[in-house]
Amino acid sequence: MTVVRISDDALAIACGADNLACAFAEAGCEVERVSSWGMHWLEPLAEIDGQGWGPLVPGDVASVLDGSSDKGVGTIADHPFIAGQQRLTFSRAGKTRPLSLEDYAATGGWAGLNRARSMAPEAVVEEVITSGLRGRGGAGFPAGIKWRTVLEAAGECKYIVCNADEGDSGTFADRMLMEGDPFALIEGMAIAAYATGASKGFIYVRSEYLHAIAKLESALALVQALVLPFEIEVRVGAGAYVCGEETSLLNSLEGRRGEVRAKPPLPALEGLFGCPTVVNNVLTLAAVPHILTEGGAAAYAAVGHGRSKGTMPIQLAGNVKHGGLFEVPFGMSLRELVEQVGGGTASGRPVKAVQVGGPLGAYIHPRDFDLPFDYEAYAERGALIGHGGITVFDDSADMGRQAQFAMEFCAAESCGKCTPCRIGAVRGAELIERIRRGGSRAVDAVETLPQMHNAPKQQRSREDNVALLEDLCETMRDASLCALGGFTPFPVLSALRQWPEDFE
Repeated sequence: MTVVRISDDALAIACGADNLACAFAEAGCEVERVSSWGMHWLEPLAEIDGQGWGPLVPGDVASVLDGSSDKGVGTIADHPFIAGQQRLTFSRAGKTRPLSLEDYAATGGWAGLNRARSMAPEAVVEEVITSGLRGRGGAGFPAGIKWRTVLEAAGECKYIVCNADEGDSGTFADRMLMEGDPFALIEGMAIAAYATGASKGFIYVRSEYLHAIAKLESALALVQALVLPFEIEVRVGAGAYVCGEETSLLNSLEGRRGEVRAKPPLPALEGLFGCPTVVNNVLTLAAVPHILTEGGAAAYAAVGHGRSKGTMPIQLAGNVKHGGLFEVPFGMSLRELVEQVGGGTASGRPVKAVQVGGPLGAYIHPRDFDLPFDYEAYAERGALIGHGGITVFDDSADMGRQAQFAMEFCAAESCGKCTPCRIGAVRGAELIERIRRGGSRAVDAVETLPQMHNAPKQQRSREDNVALLEDLCETMRDASLCALGGFTPFPVLSALRQWPEDFE
């Protein structure tokens, strides 16, 4: 009997994978639902004996089976998109059934946890520090340092919290990992718990990720006994973008309003319910099992660029021909990622800008596309890598409107805790609108020095409004309590300075 492998990833399902699977089953094939290879432009993709066809519709089944289909992509593992990667975190992508314990164990599953348990907790923490693993959620803080802080902190109860509130536009790596390889995340959390002395873990998942929630709960039901005495619970968020910030997330977990806490104290010392808490992103925790395998830490540290160690699952989205997940060591240029890997724009028009790091990331001009993909290189340019999302725009994009959207997004998603974010974003959106309308308006009396009742109101020039916007962005960046207000100036100022004509 012909065995056909089709992804049950949420994107594949949205593209018609379930109907395609039914069509192959009706044709007498045995269908296995596996994780996604990450070649999203080819979904739904069918694999038979290593050969791939896609994107398919049910009507293509007969031609695939009789060998006449013109939608073949050859051997999937040899496809340039796959062959050009170095997959560590996503080493099982496309190869295993997400909820198969047999598949997981046969591909190295639990080896990292077993080795960790043969070591002292302090030694496990040192392995993670040696690897150079940094938080993949955006901040890039060394994961091992955070673990050591929690290990050494005094507290009768400690927690591991997985931040799976993946809210950035153009990002989907967390979702793919949770849906396609949930045991890897569970294993990473179990290692973190052993290393820090934590007794319970929480996975905080955004409410929109219904498939991921179902996969995680099914996976936990299968393996809870394997990770005892460490208990893991899935918690579902209520859709607030700001709950991707760790202290806001902790408030939400405690049943309180999701708003940012002032720091210090740091969550590593006083986190969930006032106890020492490790808060790590999905990709950070999922990288740990590989690092804890024999020789993994040194090998992981040998990969990457500068202080950015290991690999990064980069997500290509927006107006791009070959959208999907591309895991590669840090250091590849944006030009290679967009033009060679991504194939340029889907529209065929020239690339105008690329936003890296979600809605709060800076817009990168094509003249800067040789910038290496690493934390320090981007920070020096006033940009951030964030969660590794790359969103491509062609030359029809209005960068003035994009900058205005950034302020509007911040205003809509602000938790309201701090003034620079809560009010600054509203005033920023108004300022950009004013600049785009022509730049001058009568200044309200409250904005000027006391003047005679009948004195004419002063006029603010376009240049004055631009200067005021830059000053506002500086205030938001330096005075906001969290990255929502602090990073919103990145897309605004990068658009203003690199495409000033779009603000005319």
